[in-house]
Amino acid sequence: MALASTASAQTRFTTIVIDPGHGGFDHGGIPGQRVLEKNMNLDVALRLKPILEKAGYRVVMTRTTDIFVPLGSRVAIANSYPNGIFLCIHFNSASRSGASGIETYFYSTESAPLAASIHSAVVGGAPSENRGVRRRGYFVLRRTTIPAVLVECGFLTNPTEAEFAQTTAYRQKLAQEIARPGINSASSPPSYRLK
Repeated sequence: MALASTASAQTRFTTIVIDPGHGGFDHGGIPGQRVLEKNMNLDVALRLKPILEKAGYRVVMTRTTDIFVPLGSRVAIANSYPNGIFLCIHFNSASRSGASGIETYFYSTESAPLAASIHSAVVGGAPSENRGVRRRGYFVLRRTTIPAVLVECGFLTNPTEAEFAQTTAYRQKLAQEIARPGINSASSPPSYRLK
């Protein structure tokens, strides 16, 4: 029975819905921020997509261009894939330029292990402070019926982290680390850890 439940856990989540935060008139971040969050979110998300597809997942994007998608629509897209996982890609901001680090959010208990495994991979591959994994009732996490995680990939208001984020190599590295827990090269199909 244990093997059967493990197998079903591995085969259940075959679709990844990637949600690049903000977009269009919604720039994200704070007023006067030099590096636009919406652009960084989309770039990392578009880099994540082929990595997950190559690993065998079906990938659905909530947006692929610089458009605004209402939160309710993002949730509706996620909830239309009962065999899916919802990954929200964001960068952080703060009025204090010294604020730094990576943090990951979840809401449902089912999403906690997924958040922990993604956070561990991203923090392990980024030269930023570990701000931890936290439970928050953000709309896109609270209203989804599938496992959902929101990753804050660093502070664009921090000069050092903003400099990293503006490099192609670093955004590619972030995408690879977010995908890492979902890619198990030793077996097929791949599976993000949910238990």
